[in-house]
Parts: sequence; structure tokens; C-alpha cells
Amino acid sequence: MTGDMGLPAYLRLRNAFTRAVEDGTWQPDQAIPSEAELAAQYAVAVGTVRKAIDGLVADRTLQRFQGRGTFVRRPEFNSLLRFFRLVGPDGAPATPKSAILAREVLPATARVVEALKLRAGAKVIRLHRLRLVDEAPILHEEIFIPLARFRPLAKMPLAEMGDLLYPLYERICGQIVAHAQETLTIDVADARDAELLATAQNAPIVVIERIASDHQRAPLEWRTTRGKASGFAYKIDIR
Repeated sequence: MTGDMGLPAYLRLRNAFTRAVEDGTWQPDQAIPSEAELAAQYAVAVGTVRKAIDGLVADRTLQRFQGRGTFVRRPEFNSLLRFFRLVGPDGAPATPKSAILAREVLPATARVVEALKLRAGAKVIRLHRLRLVDEAPILHEEIFIPLARFRPLAKMPLAEMGDLLYPLYERICGQIVAHAQETLTIDVADARDAELLATAQNAPIVVIERIASDHQRAPLEWRTTRGKASGFAYKIDIR
């Protein structure tokens, strides 16, 4: 904590704990050492450790469980469930299934280079994916990930990828998505949208663009999701 010497002790600790999460010393879903153990390790009072942990619990980096301890929180990225009404025939919330329509390895375009902060000429894996509920197409997505960080996915059988990509990124490639920034806009369906989503050309479409990054804020994925506006819902609780 030598670089933080001008800060109060609890903030120096908070920064040290944050670095432990960022560099993988503390893994998602893993219990961190007890407050007493950390106090001994850093030669500070237990109350100082608790105050540092309180800040990380408040910003959702850590999570306390009564009787079990404090754990590194695994981020959840459920914008699809927030922005689209995904329900089955019985009206209950439904988790969409996935079908990968295309996969290719190609040089990153200028726009992909900018989004993923790659060097010019770097190669990426492009995935085109359809999301379905009860076999009906709901969304389609174009996803770009750097080949250098996700090389095993370039050859993995598509049938083995499953419906959720972020657990796959971590399990197969050791890449953990910790942050995401999303931009939501409205467009109209082009010919491809109309075919994939079984809608009329020029019908309104909701577009969600996401940059997902790791703990060091290095971009891991650039994703564009397009869905019918008829299934769109936005709700926010303002206090």
C-alpha cells in the first residue's frame, strides 16, 4: 500500500482489496480472509478492515453472507431481462435459448479496433447469435472478441458453447467480465432484421450496444443486440 500513503488507512486497505480482486488473488464467488486475518496481515485494527470492506460491499464488489463470510461478488449482466419482456407461453419469465448462426476469425475493422482498443490488424472472433424463447426469435446479436484472449473459442464446436457466453469465457479462456457499459438506441428493421426476427421491414427495433471489460477495464467484448420494439420495456425506480 506504499503508493497510497497520503490516504486514510481504510482507503489504503480498500485499494489493496480492490487490487486483490482485479489481479485474481481473490476470485469471484470465493470467500475472502476473515476481518481478523486481514487485520493481522495488514497490521491494522479490525474496525479499519471492516470500514474498507463496507465500502466494497456498498459498491457491489464484495457481498456479505450471514454466518458464511464475505465473498467476491460475481457481476450479473441481465440487460436482456431488464429491457425486453421475455416470457414463455404461460406468461412466466423465460431465459432465452441461443443459436449461433455464424462464427469467423477475421482482421478487426477500424470500428472494432476502436471499441476493443486493439492494435491495427489484430484478429477477432465474430459471432452472430440468435436468441429464442419457445422457438420464437426474439433478438439477434453480433459479438466481437479478441482472438488473442479467446483463441480456444475459434475452434470449439458450436453445439458446446451453450446459451450463456460469460461463464464460457471464464471457464474456457480464463477471462472474467467484471464491467459493462451499454448504450440503447432506436432503429428500424433492415432486411436482415426482418428475416431473423420475423418482423416487417422498417418496423421499430431496439438496439443495445455493449462494451464488456475485465477488472482492469480492458475491453473483452463488443456486442450489438437488436430486438423488436414490441417486446421492449423500460422501468426505473427514481427516489
